[in-house]
Amino acid sequence: MVDWSVNSWRNFPIKQVPEYSDKVKVVNVEKELSLRPPLVFAEEARRLRKRMADVAEGKAFLLQGGDCAESFAEHNANNIRDSFRVLLQMAVVLTFGSALPVVKIGRLAGQYSKPRSSPFEIIGDIELPSYRGDMVNDMEFNKNAREPNPERLIKVYDKSASTLNLLRAFASGGMADLTKLHEWNLEFVRGTKEAEKYKNLAAQITSSLEFMNACGMTPENTPQLRETEFYTSHEGLLLNYEEALTRKDTITEEKGWFATSAHMLWIGDRTRAIDEAHIEYMRGIANPIGLKCGPSTDPDDLLRLIEKLNPLNQAGRLTLIARMGVNDIHKKLKPLVSAVKKSGLIVGWCCDPMHGNTVKASSGFKTRKMDDIMTEVKGFFDVHGEMNTVPGGVHFEMTGQNVTECVGGVYAVSESNLGDRYHTHCDPRLNATQSLELAFLLADLLAETRGKVGKPFSVIA
Repeated sequence: MVDWSVNSWRNFPIKQVPEYSDKVKVVNVEKELSLRPPLVFAEEARRLRKRMADVAEGKAFLLQGGDCAESFAEHNANNIRDSFRVLLQMAVVLTFGSALPVVKIGRLAGQYSKPRSSPFEIIGDIELPSYRGDMVNDMEFNKNAREPNPERLIKVYDKSASTLNLLRAFASGGMADLTKLHEWNLEFVRGTKEAEKYKNLAAQITSSLEFMNACGMTPENTPQLRETEFYTSHEGLLLNYEEALTRKDTITEEKGWFATSAHMLWIGDRTRAIDEAHIEYMRGIANPIGLKCGPSTDPDDLLRLIEKLNPLNQAGRLTLIARMGVNDIHKKLKPLVSAVKKSGLIVGWCCDPMHGNTVKASSGFKTRKMDDIMTEVKGFFDVHGEMNTVPGGVHFEMTGQNVTECVGGVYAVSESNLGDRYHTHCDPRLNATQSLELAFLLADLLAETRGKVGKPFSVIA
């Protein structure tokens, strides 16, 4: 990395970043951020890298989820608590279904910006800059609101710091108690006549918890039953923010530069050009990183990106997040998996079944269908089953709130009632019930995958 520096990305072309009118204010904000304490620590990121190595090798399963784009307006303790709780509930179900540890990563404490397909939005005869997330500008459609404001970066830092503080308290303060989480899961099961397999799985989890209790393993005397590891992630889009929060590890022998805005950053499908700024920045940090792979990803280009982002071929360093869409999952994913397998390059594989399945309902709302989401997840598993490779995890957009943004599910949301509680600032999210339903379906799929081959999941991977 002798040719890399924390600001070398500034010498490369860059996409999906705002044009600020006040350059002096930008410099002052960047300087202020560079003096702030890190949000996460190098050792935490290093620990996650080890966990992601287990994911790549089939020894753990990745659950990565959270808001499409966090917003200042919805930043409060109740919303953070509810999203955290749903992710933990899902993890309990997945752990039982896969018989594997579940690595839990939230799209939280930093996911305040979004790439856009167009730099401008037109309503009537008025054209204004697109809303790029609260990190950049405001959703309200007027000139002042849509003007990019660098001082929002400071606000993102403050909001992220308070979110992380609360998440750490939740993870170690009793909210992760397995017995309580399972009680909440039972509440989901009640009243769903068509969900008999969910009831059966819930009964099996109950038996396991009762067995552990009979053996003397309770939350009071076994920390693993009441505490958990929880990590944060976001798309590393605004590189001046990331640079300002990049720190050199001077404590351990490994040393290296770490992004301290989150434990894990990922590169979006629109910013993964190999000769551009986002790849340049990401190749130099020591965090575990993700790379979104869409239908336009070329196998040869992907191999070159992997070699550039993970030159030492380390397990846990790079996770490929496939976002193909229900119609392209088989034909687009298989060539990528095949090329990577033949190359001998070490990566983790994760399925994002959300971003390729956004449609517009007749009512005009953007939405996603639960059936499409689950079909893409199943297709992801099918491809890895055919290739004898590791289907390592899922990456999805959700909220703990009772929103009506995605269609379908056991408690069906229809197109006609999307407007009842449609609160997203960007793309449609699964609500708490739909998220938990996805977890039960995934658990069933994991168990089925293991049963077909008659050997542990980590071996078939």
